[in-house]
Amino acid sequence: MNSDPAPERALDDLLRDAAAGDPEAVRTLVETHRDRLRRAIASRLDQRLAPRLDPSDVVQETLADATRRLPNYLRDRPLPFYAWLFRLAIDRLARTHRDHVASTIRGIAQEERLDGPKYNTAMDSRWGDRLACQDLTPRGHFDREERRSRLTLALEQMDEPDREVLGLRYLDQLAFDEIAAVLEIGLSAAKMRHMRALQRLRELLEKMGVEPPTSP
Repeated sequence: MNSDPAPERALDDLLRDAAAGDPEAVRTLVETHRDRLRRAIASRLDQRLAPRLDPSDVVQETLADATRRLPNYLRDRPLPFYAWLFRLAIDRLARTHRDHVASTIRGIAQEERLDGPKYNTAMDSRWGDRLACQDLTPRGHFDREERRSRLTLALEQMDEPDREVLGLRYLDQLAFDEIAAVLEIGLSAAKMRHMRALQRLRELLEKMGVEPPTSP
């Protein structure tokens, strides 16, 4: 589900060359997914911080982290490369949120945590539209905006693990092996968690009067 252009060299070749000390391979590895990481960060950025925090800055810090940590990653390759970058990006965003809360918006920090659940209500409204484009609801008499509204409402009623796996799949467009790596579970468990979350979403939509799809 990754829409980013493929690097000129195959990933395995880049990883091998980077491990051998090729600086161009290192640069290509960390730059290939810049746009994809920016979309992931932008979708999670608390909108109250948006005027002072650019997603591109978080991505730049993430790629700097990745460059420093790449030798350790290359020794063992403990998870798919993009999943590793994604986890670095989410960790960096959480730290950045905490820094901004501590230094610039202490009043908000006293009211609620900004580095809380990764898939909050504000985020639901942003990726409800992405899910509305998937074949999760019929194209019948519900127009796009109504489908998006129903999906957002349904997502708000779901448990955090269900919301999380759907977000990783449909918002971040992670493959199942990447989802498994991010969640630190097996591939079969990731697929099962996704299937159950999707079924739960369909059940909620059905209760709202939205006819469930005929195919998964």
